[in-house]
Parts: sequence; C-alpha cells; structure tokens
Amino acid sequence: MSREIALFVNPAAGLGRAERAAAPVAARLRAAGRTVREIRVPAPADALERLRAEVRRGVGAVVALGGDGTFSLALQAVADTGVPLGVVAIGSGNDFARSVGLPVGDVDAALAVVLDGHTRDLDLGKAGERWFGTVIASGFDSRVNERANAMRWPRGRMRYNRAVVAELPALRAIPYEIELDGKTLEVEAMLVAVGNGTSYGGGMKICPGADMTDGRFQVTVVEECGRLELLRVLPRAYSGGHVRHPKVTTYEASVVSLAAPRVSAWADGERISALPVTARTVPGALRLLVPRDGAGDVPR
Repeated sequence: MSREIALFVNPAAGLGRAERAAAPVAARLRAAGRTVREIRVPAPADALERLRAEVRRGVGAVVALGGDGTFSLALQAVADTGVPLGVVAIGSGNDFARSVGLPVGDVDAALAVVLDGHTRDLDLGKAGERWFGTVIASGFDSRVNERANAMRWPRGRMRYNRAVVAELPALRAIPYEIELDGKTLEVEAMLVAVGNGTSYGGGMKICPGADMTDGRFQVTVVEECGRLELLRVLPRAYSGGHVRHPKVTTYEASVVSLAAPRVSAWADGERISALPVTARTVPGALRLLVPRDGAGDVPR
C-alpha cells in the first residue's frame, strides 16, 4: 500500500478544533514516514473533487479530520474504491466514530489506529448517488437535524436536545408510505429512521440493532403520539430502550423507500433531498481503518 495519505480537514469542525489539530496531525503522520497531501473543506465541491483525484491516483489512505460532516464528504470519494478511510473524530456529533468503536475526541488514539493500518470492510447505505454511514433521518428528527446544524452552541448532544425542544411546537404526525424490500407499509408517524449505523444526534441510538456487516438496515418507526409522549420516547433512545415503547416499531430491509409530503431526508448530519428517497445497502463498500484489538466487533 502507498504510504501517501490525503488528510481531509474541515477547519470549522468542533468550533475550530480541527483547524488547531491539522498541523500537529500532519506533522505526526510525516514523522511516521507518511507523505501527507492536505485538502481543506471550506469549498466542499472543490475539496471533494480534489479528494476524488487523489483516490483515483492511488493514494494509500484518506484521513478525515473533523466530525460527521467531514466524514460524510470523504465518504463520497472513498466508498466502493478499496481505499482505506481513517477518522480523527473531533467534531460536534461524531456519531459514525461512536457507532464503529473509533476514538472520539482523542487525536493521539485516533492517529495510532491510522498508523497501525488495520482495516475492516463495512457496509454503507446509498441514497441516489449519496453514500452514508450512519442513519437517514426523516420527519421530526430531520427537522431537528436541520435546526441543530444552524446552531453554533452548544455542542454535541445538548445542541440536539435544544433543537428538539425548539421543534416541538410544530410537531405533527406525517402520512408515510414505506417500502421495505418491495413490501409497502402506510403509517402515520412522527419520524422514520433508516439505520446502517446505530446513532445520530450526538449518541442517540435510534437504530440500536443496526449492524454494519449484515447487508441490511434497521428501520425505526415512531408512530403517531403527542408531545409529552414523544418526550418520553426520545430520551430512551440514548440507551436504545425506546424500541420497547408501544409507539415504536422496528423492521429490517436491504432496500427502503420513503415517501411523505413536505419531509426532507438527512444522513450523517447532511441533507440528502426531499422525500421520496430510496436507500439500499452496499455490503463491504467501506474499508475502514479500525483498532486491531476488538476490531471484529462493531458496537451497538
């Protein structure tokens, strides 16, 4: 494998933590004998094209320095190519890193994983032409995601919680048509989440049974309920206990289509499009740099 690394940096991630870490990270990689080509994200389309060019040229690995948004953009270049992706997770949410047991907020530990070079192939989701690693949010959760992305404070879980409270006055049930491997379900729901990974929103395990090695999504449907009931359901999602609530149903499928009026789909913290959206699993599409100890298990 080439010893060249494309270091993909989002200077804004983690309120500037990625910017402050970029030079020390590059220096440590070079000290370990790697050739580093740094690419910065502020103009996403240009940065992605530059990263794709490095992947086509045969770079040995890509290292994403930032949060879920940085990971999501890097994913568009490395998915289904066999080029390993390393993640230095120092953003606000870091749900992908949490889902796969990578270090969060610890640059030294993350770089140790990168430099060790141990990889594992994991499934990805693909919605249209967009790849994703964690969860498609649609409904109440996608509106929360949109609001949280517009907030600069607080960080992580608390930002998501504040966005939940702000969106509650507009809460309403949504008529969904959901297709699961060709079988159609019509339901009035508050949200529908399609999980390749387990969590979103800074650690909310909305799809706690999602497994990135089984070629299937876990689909979580929160059916029609009032504000107080939803406030009882959502906090349980941080432990995955919400799936035992009578208003919550989960399904498994390899291909999922969602249709609903005036609803957008978000994944890895980024907007995909308005519904309808069809997502499919692509087994083994991501070659991820992972810890050698315990690398056989992706946490749930």
